Amino acid sequence: MSELSPAARAVLEAVTWKKYDVPPEGLPAFAEEMSPLLAVALRAAANHLDDPTSAHTLYAIADELEK
Repeated sequence: MSELSPAARAVLEAVTWKKYDVPPEGLPAFAEEMSPLLAVALRAAANHLDDPTSAHTLYAIADELEK
């Protein structure tokens, strides 16, 4: 997985810590599997935001998670 920004890393960490109580490095296969799913969820949320700056931020994080 490529180097993530602090925001993208926080999203991925939130899932791995919640599900398995470990950072993404502790479960690299799970992190790789979850990243594109999180990207889809972030894009869905961004599609419903009225503030273009906030939407753009979510799209950027989603792009990182799909790399």
